[in-house]
Amino acid sequence: MKFGIYPGGRAGTTCSRPADPAAIRELVDRLAGGRPFVVREYVHHLGEPHRPDLAASLGAHHGLDHLTLPDEWYAESGRELDLVVSYLPATADLPGWLRFLEAVVDRYGHLVRFLQVTLEPNFPIPLIDGSSPGVLDALVHGIPHVKSLLRARGLAPAVGFSVAEPAEWLGGDDAFWAHLNSVPHQDFAAHVDYVGLGLYPDAFSPVAPRGTPGDVGSLTAHALRHLREHSLPRAHIPPETPIHVVENGSPSGAPRDGDAQRESLTDMIGAVLALRAPLNIAQYELFSLRDADSGTSAPLGSLGLVTDTYEPKPAFAAYRDIIRSADG
Repeated sequence: MKFGIYPGGRAGTTCSRPADPAAIRELVDRLAGGRPFVVREYVHHLGEPHRPDLAASLGAHHGLDHLTLPDEWYAESGRELDLVVSYLPATADLPGWLRFLEAVVDRYGHLVRFLQVTLEPNFPIPLIDGSSPGVLDALVHGIPHVKSLLRARGLAPAVGFSVAEPAEWLGGDDAFWAHLNSVPHQDFAAHVDYVGLGLYPDAFSPVAPRGTPGDVGSLTAHALRHLREHSLPRAHIPPETPIHVVENGSPSGAPRDGDAQRESLTDMIGAVLALRAPLNIAQYELFSLRDADSGTSAPLGSLGLVTDTYEPKPAFAAYRDIIRSADG
């Protein structure tokens, strides 16, 4: 299994300070330990007319200029770029979206190893793609379009999409999977190289104590099984298509602490590893390296392995040790 992380210091609109490239380089090297390591980044299609306030709040104004670090860093020392292309226009914008995908492939196609088309299109909350008008068309037409663009350039990164699971956490996403069920296999599922899962079981609601039904480990296992055994068959996506856990995190902010975060992440990753063979889970990426804002008790502020000033928390050493001990 490959491991990875999002190295930036932003979660949604929360970001307390600019990224420190030198600290990121040093910390990612410590985590990877010379192994292949996936680095996750995000660019956003906000549609037309341009939405400067939204772009600024998401840190999305420079997405086609540069990522968190210089281009060459993402291709050095066994690092592999996982690039998310998010769809967030105010009105349905399929033509503009397809043009944006072309621009992304032109700019980053030579760097990417994994290219994710849309971010959680089954999750209808603000600033997540599932809330955007036309997102189903953006997904269904976007993936074949990207595959065609890449082939024309002689490039072959894996192309997929991500969802938030399971449905009961979202109030139901039946309409999303029913739509994918209506699309012929050759028009969509045949082009999907992997499906990503965003997973935050204890970030936004309380969970049962460790070792009891409904704890983070059992919720993680349930989400993975639900995706593989219930949702993906509806979309004509076979067991041979791997699952990537593309986002997984747990906060350390009050009333929790760093030890609780470490314990939670250890249990969640343990559940992923236990199911990697039976459910064909090929990749795990943690969100995130750095806190977005260590001074807030809001969950999005403290998902990092280090504080917003890059001081390691207990979870940093735990994730490093898991990477060292896991089979390749």
